[in-house]
Amino acid sequence: MTLTVRDFRPSDAKAVAELRRAALPFLIATPEGVAWQVAGAPPARRLRSLVAVRDGQVIGQINAGLLHDSSTPGQALATPVVHPAHRRLGAGGALLAAGEEHLAAAGATRLHGWTVDEPGSRAFAARHGYRPTRPARFLRLDLARTALPPLPDPLPPGVRLRTGADFGADPRPLYEADAEAAADEPAEVAADAVAYADWLRTTWENPDIDLGLTTVVTVDGAVAAYTLAATDGRGRYVTAMTGCRRAFRGRGLARLAKTDALRRARDAGCTEAFTGNDDTNAPMLAINRGFGYRPCAGELRHVRDLG
Repeated sequence: MTLTVRDFRPSDAKAVAELRRAALPFLIATPEGVAWQVAGAPPARRLRSLVAVRDGQVIGQINAGLLHDSSTPGQALATPVVHPAHRRLGAGGALLAAGEEHLAAAGATRLHGWTVDEPGSRAFAARHGYRPTRPARFLRLDLARTALPPLPDPLPPGVRLRTGADFGADPRPLYEADAEAAADEPAEVAADAVAYADWLRTTWENPDIDLGLTTVVTVDGAVAAYTLAATDGRGRYVTAMTGCRRAFRGRGLARLAKTDALRRARDAGCTEAFTGNDDTNAPMLAINRGFGYRPCAGELRHVRDLG
């Protein structure tokens, strides 16, 4: 039984999507999205995508890249993912070693990664020199059986509900709201240096983002809050990001955006909704509990210093 690690090829996209769905069922994984993550990566990310192959079958994958959207230099991210049926065969360790080697050559000084919060994953991280830093959780909502709150009728004065698709001619206002909200999101490394061109490449053009199900709340014509929607064509919906601009916070607009987005998703035939929250993000956790989301998995951020 031979295990090899090599660079990702476009023909691997279907196999990688299948193994990611099996290993991380609370995230969206499509062949189109997997291929786009590699082909559409900004040059500054210095991304290298690798797969582990055993007897001709792709059983693991890693994306190793710099966190170029942060103003803190030397930060990088690498999280190996291995199919549950092929673990403890050395694939995760081989992928991580290759990813770390690439990132060290790219100038990384601190490596970040995520593990599912379960004993085997935590032990794997510890064996490879990573220490846990902050917890987060994934939440699931049964869209087919949960009653969603109604939209206010009428909407508050000056408030409108639009879709991401409505911004096709000029998505910059949505970028500005997303960049501001992302910079304030609880995280080990702040995403506070997201360039517009990179956002267009990684978010706006991402084939897993459904602009028709993405809700944008405007107040007197200005983008105030939004919920980015990702779908996989299999009835699964994931909140890629919910945010509100600083000047509009405290008015329930993020909750309004999410209410509209979830109702759109249900009407479009989605039956399951997933989202992720840092454990310190109390306002968003409260909003999600109010919708009926319940924890389905935990994860831990890990870090390792190089040199």
